Amino acid sequence: MGGLDKGRKEGKKEGRKEERKENNERKKERNKEERKKYRRKVYNEGKRKKERKKERKKERKKERKKERKKERKKEVWSQSEKQVKRKRAVKEMIKME
Repeated sequence: MGGLDKGRKEGKKEGRKEERKENNERKKERNKEERKKYRRKVYNEGKRKKERKKERKKERKKERKKERKKERKKEVWSQSEKQVKRKRAVKEMIKME
């Protein structure tokens, strides 16, 4: 009887070993897939971050361009205003004479 039990125990041990091996293989595969997903996720996040940064940079550039344009318009306006004033002054000087 003792010999039979021993054989059965050995069989159980072997079965468990095989089961553990299979479980470990599945776990490795699952981990591999999860790491792949995670890497892809991180990569995509970085890509999106770069895109947003580029967009913000473009927006700031546009804003600065608009501001410079406004400044130039103001300068031109003030210069033309000065010219008009000078012309008026010259006309008045001529009238006075």
